Amino acid sequence: MNMSIFSVVIPTLNEESALEGALKSIGQDTEIIVVDAGSNDSTIKIAGKFTERVILSEKGRGSQMDNGARIATGDTFLFLHADTRLPDDWREKVAEALKDAKVVGGGFRLRIDSKRFPFRIIEAMVNLRSRYLGLVYGDQAIFVKKQAFLQVGGFKGLPLMEDVDLTGRLKKQGRVVLLDAEVITSPRQWERKGVLRTTLRNWLFLSLYYLGVSPERLYKKCYASNKKDP
Repeated sequence: MNMSIFSVVIPTLNEESALEGALKSIGQDTEIIVVDAGSNDSTIKIAGKFTERVILSEKGRGSQMDNGARIATGDTFLFLHADTRLPDDWREKVAEALKDAKVVGGGFRLRIDSKRFPFRIIEAMVNLRSRYLGLVYGDQAIFVKKQAFLQVGGFKGLPLMEDVDLTGRLKKQGRVVLLDAEVITSPRQWERKGVLRTTLRNWLFLSLYYLGVSPERLYKKCYASNKKDP
């Protein structure tokens, strides 16, 4: 098989508790770029054990991932959240999907690292959405051909909804697919504020985005709500 040359970009901010698991899941012989937004814990030290390509960036996943992509040398980019782990055969799965010239990118099926039943419902909804709507979120490890990523302008530095915005633009270039392989992500975003509350909030923000509210305005609303929470 003619394998792609991969660059994995990981945006970080105080991710010492999760980052090592993500980095170990990537494996060897892959370019890893960690883009940190000013961590004051051991994140950078941990990253340095796995890659020399650790750079600093302004806060915001969109900006961080764009900055990482600018120095990436691979012909396929994979954007990995620091609390998400890739399957062992991720390279083969991505390379096989990209053999189809019509495919420009995609993501993995989502598995949440918890035995709680509500997470099985969330997983099912996420995977159905991704398969039938081509709507892939960042915690599903978005991968994309470098050429297509550059043609659509990357993440455009968006502070929120950067994943949804990117996949929407990519679908105009070609197919965005859901692989038959799972990434495992932390349940922390749901556990922090409650499964139902987090899910409804995500749906609300997605709806507002599609109604034309800018990611910048949504980010301000999100940040304000975070500040109000203990």
